[in-house]
Amino acid sequence: MTDAAPKTGSVDLAEEFLDRTTPATRIRGILHRHPAISPALVLVVAIIVFGLLNDRFLRPENLSLITQQVAVVGTLAIAQTLVILTAGIDLSVGAIMILAAMVMAQTASTSGLPPVLCLLLGLVVGIAAGALNGLLVTRLKLPPFIVTLGTLSIFTAVTLLYTGGTTVRGAEIPPLLTFTGTTFTIGGISLTAGVVIMLLLYVVMAYVLNRTAWGRHVYAVGDDKEAARLAGISVNRVLFSVYLAAGAIIAITAWIQIGRTNAASPNSGLDLNLDSITAVVIGGTSLFGGRGAIWGTLLGALIVGVFRNGLALAGLDVLYQTLAVGVLIIVAVAVDQWIRKARS
Repeated sequence: MTDAAPKTGSVDLAEEFLDRTTPATRIRGILHRHPAISPALVLVVAIIVFGLLNDRFLRPENLSLITQQVAVVGTLAIAQTLVILTAGIDLSVGAIMILAAMVMAQTASTSGLPPVLCLLLGLVVGIAAGALNGLLVTRLKLPPFIVTLGTLSIFTAVTLLYTGGTTVRGAEIPPLLTFTGTTFTIGGISLTAGVVIMLLLYVVMAYVLNRTAWGRHVYAVGDDKEAARLAGISVNRVLFSVYLAAGAIIAITAWIQIGRTNAASPNSGLDLNLDSITAVVIGGTSLFGGRGAIWGTLLGALIVGVFRNGLALAGLDVLYQTLAVGVLIIVAVAVDQWIRKARS
């Protein structure tokens, strides 16, 4: 009597157990591969809810206001996204923006230099500030949080010393520097040149991050620095270039800020550091680096703008707007932690 041959169609129960998936794990896997999906859903739901609560919300003039308000934070958040993708964080972005804006406006109003040179000088200031952050992170091996916390104070003090705390009014600023505040209408919605510049920057950075070797290196460094180094990537060079690029984008944001307010003040934008981080986190970029989409950041900035505007139209106090943003941040980080458990 011979032993019965094993059935070829038998199932390995252990293998079946290991491969078992649930709807939750499938959803988590999708969100892991496409980080912009969750903020897109939140934005759509928020627009529908606030539109039902108040018929003024979806009016063209209100949508125009939201987009114009998002222009500064949305652009600044591009720079913040680059840094966070490398598992860093930049607390000095708002201070750099204010310094660059004051250099542009003050030199244009007092030195008699051509406006184009003043604009370029602001760009140089932004890049130099980013270079300082990058050098401290890459050469001295200091944590980005500590570096930018220190340079936040440094850049703020330099701005106040340079300007004496005085504001440069719109009448003193040449038209080129206030050009970003120029408005035009599309389909009943009034947009500014600053909004267009912001959108163009998103298009450019989306291409760079997704279609170039530099973009892939940024993600690789943020995901695992040691693995990136072993793969032949110059980690320090990538990190330094990220801070340089962030500095240039911050300088462009300074230009947008001047046009938005028709002035340059050393006391403006005090909350922009945290607002930029908020937009990035809500937009689905992981604070641990290596995962995120630049379009998610734009959605995150729009979500914050929609919530603040919708709650204001509902007649709620500004404290409730701040509370709502705080809840959004905590939920976004919690979702990120859950998504990171997905198998890649």
